[in-house]
Amino acid sequence: MKKIVITRNINPDIVDKLRKDFEVSVWEEDQKPMPREKFLEETRDAHAVLTMLSDKVDEEFLSNAPELKVVANLAVGFDNIDLDAARRHEVVITNTPDVLTETTAELAFTLMLVSARKVLAANNELMEGNWSGWSPYHMAGTDVFGKTVGIFGMGSIGAAFARRLAGFRSNILYHNRSESEAANDLGAKLVSFDELLSQSDFVLCAAPLTEETKHKFDAEAFGKMKDTAHFINIGRGAHVVEDDLAEAVSSGVIAGAALDVFENEPIGADHQFVGLDNMTLLPHIGSASVATRNNMMNLCVNNIMEVLNGGRPITPVG
Repeated sequence: MKKIVITRNINPDIVDKLRKDFEVSVWEEDQKPMPREKFLEETRDAHAVLTMLSDKVDEEFLSNAPELKVVANLAVGFDNIDLDAARRHEVVITNTPDVLTETTAELAFTLMLVSARKVLAANNELMEGNWSGWSPYHMAGTDVFGKTVGIFGMGSIGAAFARRLAGFRSNILYHNRSESEAANDLGAKLVSFDELLSQSDFVLCAAPLTEETKHKFDAEAFGKMKDTAHFINIGRGAHVVEDDLAEAVSSGVIAGAALDVFENEPIGADHQFVGLDNMTLLPHIGSASVATRNNMMNLCVNNIMEVLNGGRPITPVG
């Protein structure tokens, strides 16, 4: 019987779809990643693996799993996977595009509004018993309505975010490797990276992580933004030079930042972003609605079943 390894404890009803025809091994933790040694040990005789972003699919892993046919990554991104090595070993890689688009765009929009209106700072003041009363500029943030919003990475999530701006009568700019028909239909304008930075009141990073986009947002980039601008990141943490962003926010180079992703996750209370004024931080919950996560898991399982049963993957990468 072919073996499938699942590296986190996911919805058991979805896992049960596999148990009829396959031997299934599930890591018992849902919060903690499977340790690397355990990962290599469990997958040595596996035919399929359902992975998370925390699982490194590299030459060592692939060489260690000669029976492997498919890796189903529970994410849209796949920067944890060496695609060249996978091709050499003839292992199919799949991801979960589209099913999380709207949920992640919704979270990005939430981050923008929370950052603009100082929602967390206001909530903390009240909850800590420090609200002393009304004053004209008390917790006065900035409007989103009618502002210029720049989107770095106009893929499906960037386009879904842009659609939500219609009701805010926003001027939409975007920077992308190529022109986006979806963006053009929304009246968005393709601009250079420098124009995106200098003209936008809000800058959203929604791009995939590549060698070209890694550490794209550094001191130079933040220096080109308006001092009233807010930076939002729901892409990958490594898009940002974190020391530079901390300095930009703390020194007033930009007005604020709101992040759902970090270069090394999880972060702790000692991270340099924690405690900074005008910094909104979330623990990588972009696609975290129950329905969306279940849809992602089902897509991974369906990809695995298709490949192991001799069919074609539903959402192959590359």
